[in-house]
Amino acid sequence: MKVSFNELQGIGRKAFIGIGFAEGDAIDAAEMVAWMEAHGLGGVEALKKGLRFLLAEDHNESPTLVYQDEDFSVLDAHNHSILGNASLAVELGYARARGRGLSVTKIRHCHNRILIIGYLSRLARRGMNVTAFWRNAHDPLTELVVGFKAGHPVPEICLYSLEKTPDDTEKNDGITLIMANHVDLLPSLRSEYELTNLMRQTEEDLERQRDRALVEGMDIDDELWHNLKSLADRLLVEATDASRSGAGAGTSDND
Repeated sequence: MKVSFNELQGIGRKAFIGIGFAEGDAIDAAEMVAWMEAHGLGGVEALKKGLRFLLAEDHNESPTLVYQDEDFSVLDAHNHSILGNASLAVELGYARARGRGLSVTKIRHCHNRILIIGYLSRLARRGMNVTAFWRNAHDPLTELVVGFKAGHPVPEICLYSLEKTPDDTEKNDGITLIMANHVDLLPSLRSEYELTNLMRQTEEDLERQRDRALVEGMDIDDELWHNLKSLADRLLVEATDASRSGAGAGTSDND
């Protein structure tokens, strides 16, 4: 089925609140998914894959700050989706980079990592250069690099594989974020290992996809849309129950 950007964002916000997200986190998560889908980056598919994990997570458990110094921070997301754990890490890195010019932030033990790209767009619009990268444990080993220039709302993205797997490669379920308020961080890919470019998307590619999606709408899986509506209905039921319990005369003359 076809839906608009606003429809996807709206049902997403209600669904995430129904799952148990705080309202601010729900707004952020819904915007990330809709932003990714509008730019052709598979936001809906990533949400579909991660939805059953989201339903099992404790959304009151915040990321833990494992280590920090003036320029470097490490956070543990406790194997949760990035949807509920991006804001603290990203805003921490942003504040450090604003104050010191450069920051490095590592988010460990998280999944749905691709969806963080939508959140990083906000930082770029606020004048921050941002590069994010992470490895995926496929065969061959792949690495995704996302680079935003300050003031540019869309990134350049490169996915490449390493033909020879490094000896020190371990399971990678984290993200590394590098931010700078005065240095262009878009990477020139250099490695002692031979790289095979699997996919490259420029800012122009993503802008064309976004313009098309805003005019034509976005194709959404019917099953996922039904699941999101069911989760959103939880919010409606809770609101109705709360209204019903609060109806009638109050307990004092000051009501």
